[in-house]
Amino acid sequence: MDTTAQTYHLTTPNSPLSPRICRDTVAILLTTSGHAPHLADTARTLVSEVVTNAVRHTSTPTIHLTTSVTGDGVRVAVYDDGPLPDLAPPTPTAGDENGRGLLLVQALAQAWGAGPARDPGGPGKHIWFELPADPPTTLHA
Repeated sequence: MDTTAQTYHLTTPNSPLSPRICRDTVAILLTTSGHAPHLADTARTLVSEVVTNAVRHTSTPTIHLTTSVTGDGVRVAVYDDGPLPDLAPPTPTAGDENGRGLLLVQALAQAWGAGPARDPGGPGKHIWFELPADPPTTLHA
């Protein structure tokens, strides 16, 4: 497969519309680049979760989305001005309406994590995840 990354950048305001705009943009990029629908669907879910966290939990005026697409899959990073989080997802209780976003990222991404801001030494962080083009296969004994 072609491993040359095509990287796209999107900047949106911190707005309730941003999760939808970001997830639709990533889905269009993946669909247009010829990836299977499952990759676009999973990426939409994870982008929605990560961008929603930035909208809800930061006062950042803008959210930056970087999407790198290759024949092997996709890497997405979402930048905001919030502090680096504890990467251990919380354990929500049955009645909790929130707190499942990072659990979804952990469950569905091939790899994920957090890093420093876009500008070295600047405030903020980024949350990233990677998805393979081909879904993982499970072995049955």
